[in-house]
Amino acid sequence: MRIRKPGILTIILLLSFLLVSCSGTGNKSISILETTDIHGVILPYDYIEKKELNSSLASSFTYITQMRNEKRTVFLLDNGDNLQGQPEVYYYNFIDTLSPHFLSEVMNFMGYDAGTVGNHDIETGHAVYDRLVRKYNFPLLAANAIDLKTGKPYFKPYRIIEKDGIKVAVFGLVTPAIPNWLPPELYSGMEFRDMVETAKLWMPLILNEKPDLVVGLFHSGWDKSLEKSQNSDPVYENGSSAVAYNVPGFDVIFNGHDHRLANEKIVNSAGDTVLILDGGSRSEKIAQADITFRAGKSKGKKNRILTGSIVNVADYKPDPEFINRFKPQDEKILEYVNQVIGNSEATVTSRDAYFGPSAFIDLIHIIQLDITGADISFAAPLSFDVQIPAGPITVGDMFKLYKFENMLYTMSLSGEEIRKYIEFSYSGWFNTMNGAGKTLLKFRSGKDGKPLLTNGKAWLKNQSYNFDSAAGIDYTVDVSKPEGSRILISGFSDGRPFENNKMYKVAVNSYRGNGGGGHFTEGAGIAKEELRKRLLTSTDRDLRYYILKSIEAKKTVNPEPINNWKVIPEKWVKDATSREYPLLFGTSK
Repeated sequence: MRIRKPGILTIILLLSFLLVSCSGTGNKSISILETTDIHGVILPYDYIEKKELNSSLASSFTYITQMRNEKRTVFLLDNGDNLQGQPEVYYYNFIDTLSPHFLSEVMNFMGYDAGTVGNHDIETGHAVYDRLVRKYNFPLLAANAIDLKTGKPYFKPYRIIEKDGIKVAVFGLVTPAIPNWLPPELYSGMEFRDMVETAKLWMPLILNEKPDLVVGLFHSGWDKSLEKSQNSDPVYENGSSAVAYNVPGFDVIFNGHDHRLANEKIVNSAGDTVLILDGGSRSEKIAQADITFRAGKSKGKKNRILTGSIVNVADYKPDPEFINRFKPQDEKILEYVNQVIGNSEATVTSRDAYFGPSAFIDLIHIIQLDITGADISFAAPLSFDVQIPAGPITVGDMFKLYKFENMLYTMSLSGEEIRKYIEFSYSGWFNTMNGAGKTLLKFRSGKDGKPLLTNGKAWLKNQSYNFDSAAGIDYTVDVSKPEGSRILISGFSDGRPFENNKMYKVAVNSYRGNGGGGHFTEGAGIAKEELRKRLLTSTDRDLRYYILKSIEAKKTVNPEPINNWKVIPEKWVKDATSREYPLLFGTSK
């Protein structure tokens, strides 16, 4: 039989195949996906507002599954702050503590490889986050959360994950500003150290593992003003940029905590490029890093191509398997939030709270004074724009009225410290008006000094949860006067005289009582280390629980403004309100 000689084209193809075979498998690509600041948005339903959501972990899982089906190698990471926000997690944190925790069931089902603990996770207390550490099928990271007994990290510092021959080191850090916001009881036995110094300490040990890629997973925001700072300082809650610039070795850094999207590259102090990503919050986005390791190149930074992207979760429908798997939990949570605890004779809204006394905030004031027996109450609108309609009040409504799991403190302050506290609060809230027609509220502004509009609406310069008003005393806020000299306290609302040198009992939430917002430290001038000495009592459960029980006991509430304070000059303020209310809310009052 005659054998045909191969043609030149066949020979070239054969040689090409052999060359590729001899050089290994060719380029390798991996994708790293990050979720962050989920705040309980697991299923596609808002259990507080009682409405469907177009993004949730159920839709995130659709995209994650798609990526796993399309690519050989996918790493899934989470950046913390998942245990606060929606009743989905609150119910399993504090109400049903015997069933498997919803979040651990979900994250194990989704197949996470590593996560970092967030400040709102720590806020739930040891019983909750210690339980989850035991139940997760992946490690919870935070190298700078130190166990005081051992001197070692309380959580895992990093994890080496190997898939398809690619070794990835994931190193976790949490914002060290936690003691500025939370009571020590919630993180007893722990301290939170500087992010930069911690990263410098661990980087040689990580590099000794010879990973192909080093990933930072930081529950801390991206503040470029700190980029070249030599340390992140415990007072800096958003120190990720300081680490990215000052600690060579990282290839990718995922951020969280600040709820801001990020997708950029920086050059660090060693001249290396670092990819920076942040996936926002509430399951609305996924941050994605795609890395290609080029065949035939020596190991090192030159052998890889890194690109970042932000995935819009709303573009994907909820995964049917996910929805079916967690239907029993959905039914439990719906039953819980729909429980009627009382009746309200009036609709209350947080919108009124920015321009004067409001029934919404005064309902909180009244309950805080009732619970503590304090002389004065401080409270702020924790949710920027919510409404509780007249009629039946449900458990779900309590998450509108009180957003966070703060405890209620009773603290000791002098009359002068109280006045300074209030001065500080209104200084972050109102401008000084030097005539009619001027702007009352402090808005985020553009270069022209006018309020900056996003989708036709203005945004406040400061967070609404720092706008504390007071109850128990009568006072005026004169915005025609400079900051620091606006408050005139005429006396207690029950007729007692108010004295600057006398000590009074003040009801305030634990976030504020631990220094959050700066009202006690920068405003009243009380040193941070002095705050614990001023604490008289604390509730053993979150304030929302006590508000709920108070309404349950009363059965019917008739929310009305106490009207114990006002902003003057009244004509200027009335005119400004008519102009600025539509700027904030898109509708006239």
